[in-house]
Amino acid sequence: MSLAAIDTVVAAYFSNIAAMNPEGWVENFAEDALSYDPVGEPPTKVHEGFRQFIGQLQAVFDKLEPKTEHIFIAGNEAAVKWTMQGVSKSGKLVSFEGITIFEINAAGKIQTTRAYWNPAAMVAQLRS
Repeated sequence: MSLAAIDTVVAAYFSNIAAMNPEGWVENFAEDALSYDPVGEPPTKVHEGFRQFIGQLQAVFDKLEPKTEHIFIAGNEAAVKWTMQGVSKSGKLVSFEGITIFEINAAGKIQTTRAYWNPAAMVAQLRS
């Protein structure tokens, strides 16, 4: 897997989150892909639960702007340090950050994601 191919699929993952585009987002994943988002919660089968994930974003946010600060690629994996800024439906500004590990399969699709971040901190900002 080339560095460019991995970089492309990671960029598409984040751009489709920003667009809150469920079809575009899921196209980046292998048919049997799993997402641990956040790590510590049960994994989601992406092709079964993607609408719920994007639906949650659409229900809470008017706008999301991901920024990938660092991308480290090794073998068929990438570790991405990111920051997400958003505006909620009620006008609240939020900012949260994390690291997501992407495993890319031979077909250039995301096989697994493991996202390390604190959803409680984001929720606290929405409630403040």
